[in-house]
Amino acid sequence: MMSPVVTGIFALALFAPGEGIIGGREAAAHSRPYMASIQVAEGDAMKHECGGFVVADRWVMTAVHCMPTGANGRKVVLGVHSLSQAEDTKQTFDILELHNHPHFNADNYDNDIALIKLDRPFNASEAVQAAVFQRAGGANPSADAEVETAGWGSVDNLGSRPDELKEAFIRVLSSARCRRSDYFGRKFTDNMICAHKLCPDPCDGPHKIEDSCDGDSGGPLLYNGVVVGITSNGGKKCGQIKKPGIYTVISHYTQWIDAIMGLQPEA
Repeated sequence: MMSPVVTGIFALALFAPGEGIIGGREAAAHSRPYMASIQVAEGDAMKHECGGFVVADRWVMTAVHCMPTGANGRKVVLGVHSLSQAEDTKQTFDILELHNHPHFNADNYDNDIALIKLDRPFNASEAVQAAVFQRAGGANPSADAEVETAGWGSVDNLGSRPDELKEAFIRVLSSARCRRSDYFGRKFTDNMICAHKLCPDPCDGPHKIEDSCDGDSGGPLLYNGVVVGITSNGGKKCGQIKKPGIYTVISHYTQWIDAIMGLQPEA
């Protein structure tokens, strides 16, 4: 097994540190059994910090910028719907290994993909199951395709966090648009998907846009039930028309993923 790869401390640059759900709705309890909550100690309690998703019996995928300097005592909780309630479905794990992609770019969050090895296999149940993720050669969503994301991140720019898992159904924007200078310019790379959803007028709720926001980096972006992206970053404020959420394209990293998880030798 390779030793964990840990990147150094990075500057925030254009992007804000985290992603979550603006708009959207509460997910049905345990309807997304692959979801993971990465938690950090806060006094005697643990606090949700980032998202992730289960990809194998001891492996969780997330984003590098969630833990750029190492696990540092964080834990992974599976089978979660409510962060605060003592649910019988919850399983808590130590992080045995953290593998951050060695070519993560702190300036624009390119290659923002990481793998966590849990200290033991999870117990499969209706509330805890691995997700299917896109591999090389698979079809990624094109512009205007509907995709899904979920997490426990902020519901507004004031940092208000939900207790229950939220989900949003959003749409992919063209890469050409996200490369425009009034969007992300040259910081947007071929390893990224950008997506959000404009709310029809009148909106059902207070938000004009459904988008990702602070606190849910590392969570999944799904297309036709397959995880195609990792929630990476959006703008300095959530829900801005020209700063949609950005997601790492998983299929670009099949060889690296297989090498880390021991499925084939790394080239």
